[in-house]
Amino acid sequence: MARAKRLYELKIIREKSEIYLPSLQFRNSADIYHAFNEYFAKEYREKFIILPLNAKNKLIGFHTVSIGSATSTLVHPREVFTTVCECSAASIILLHNHPTGDPVPSAEDLAITRRLREIGEVMGVRVLDHVIIGCNRVMGSVPFF
Repeated sequence: MARAKRLYELKIIREKSEIYLPSLQFRNSADIYHAFNEYFAKEYREKFIILPLNAKNKLIGFHTVSIGSATSTLVHPREVFTTVCECSAASIILLHNHPTGDPVPSAEDLAITRRLREIGEVMGVRVLDHVIIGCNRVMGSVPFF
């Protein structure tokens, strides 16, 4: 009797975080800034992170989607929403840094925010905010809640 070959295997691997985030509940962009400013202070490259939240806006996890260069990072919706589906998030917060220090959103930042919000609407997952941190300053690029 021939044995069937396994084509692929799916595993969920929990990412170890360098920061301690015990069931945080965010009320606004300032809460996010205070939780992550120190983490991003050491970064010299852009990092794009998603924060999946449950139905009560409590943090489920912390996932690094992309690490880029000093001036940009590539973000694909597939990578964002794979994590969202794996942890059954009700909503997400997008978060990234600008190592240059200027937290003003670029045209690309606004475009990816818009695209992820549209996809989230179709999937029933709200994108609550996109927070950009740069040199001890913060700017949310989309309205919060």
